[in-house]
Amino acid sequence: MMGHRALAALVAACALCLALVSCTQAPDAAVHAEDFDAFWLWAGVQPQPVLDHTRTLYLLEGEIIGGEPAHLQRRLAATPHVTHADVWIVYRADTLAWSDDVVPAIRSDIARWRDNGNRVIGVQLDFDARTRHLDRYADFLRDLRRQLPRETRLGITGLMDWSANGDPAQLARLTGVVDEVVVQTYQGRATIPGYANYLERMRGFPIPFRIGLVQGGEWQVPPTLAANPNFRGYVVFLVNPQR
Repeated sequence: MMGHRALAALVAACALCLALVSCTQAPDAAVHAEDFDAFWLWAGVQPQPVLDHTRTLYLLEGEIIGGEPAHLQRRLAATPHVTHADVWIVYRADTLAWSDDVVPAIRSDIARWRDNGNRVIGVQLDFDARTRHLDRYADFLRDLRRQLPRETRLGITGLMDWSANGDPAQLARLTGVVDEVVVQTYQGRATIPGYANYLERMRGFPIPFRIGLVQGGEWQVPPTLAANPNFRGYVVFLVNPQR
């Protein structure tokens, strides 16, 4: 029969082995939508059960596309009705050379969505502004904000390159113009390699920001992210399951 000392030593040895195994196993680095509460829902993507419990929803209303000037092409067949979450109306833009009827159409969308019971808190512009042209983008956004209803926030998506190679003075011009930037860490359905190195450089990012993730993509939290005073959480881009 095993003595008390031998039994205690065996238990301690087992605990040490379990601890070593736990430390050497790689954590699950996939983005699981059920772990988050803010989502992008794009046209053509089927709603998922996680949307029933979301707190913030970014819904694509349309795309600003075409020649010079560009026009607004709506992507939703009907006005949504979301009562359990804050809503951002999203517009994807290929250009900033807008026709004169685009901003009035956006104002009309805001009013129509609110009349249909949605808690519209803001408009998000999804535009891939080049890092070296952030000053021009800031001027455009300042003019756009002046034309939106006063109680409507203005948000934008951002590239990780802004934090690495952006001019701090140009980034500072966005302060007070936009209420948040959602920094995209993915292209298509895949996370961009080296995202941690880019995000480590966001310690001095002057604007409130969220991190945009793609469902099913890779993600491990950079160690300094939670301590960043301007970090506001995540937004997950939902995708249809692959066949």
